[in-house]
Amino acid sequence: MAETELSPDRAQGLIGEGASLIDVRNPDEHEAGHIEGDRLIPFDRLKDEAGDLPKDEQVVLYCRGGDRSGAAVQALRASGYDAYSIEGGILAWQEQGLPIDGEVVERNVLPPA
Repeated sequence: MAETELSPDRAQGLIGEGASLIDVRNPDEHEAGHIEGDRLIPFDRLKDEAGDLPKDEQVVLYCRGGDRSGAAVQALRASGYDAYSIEGGILAWQEQGLPIDGEVVERNVLPPA
């Protein structure tokens, strides 16, 4: 099976070569802090918006810790996309000293009021 997780450094390299960068976190998480140049497609909307993604280019997805983006990558690969997840998510990206715009916040798992 193809490698689907990339280290933050390898992900940054692919992004630099033109891969699309997708944040699958919630809008409030994205607003607080994200990787510059990304596009927000929340995990629960990915199925509806995946058709907008280029099938002939590499796509790098991330979330906070890697779980949501890992699941999203499996779904996209099953549909023919060349998709990868940043291993450890934006937390690992930040730990590697790579730049983020803002700050990483705790995931709010409470349902909206």
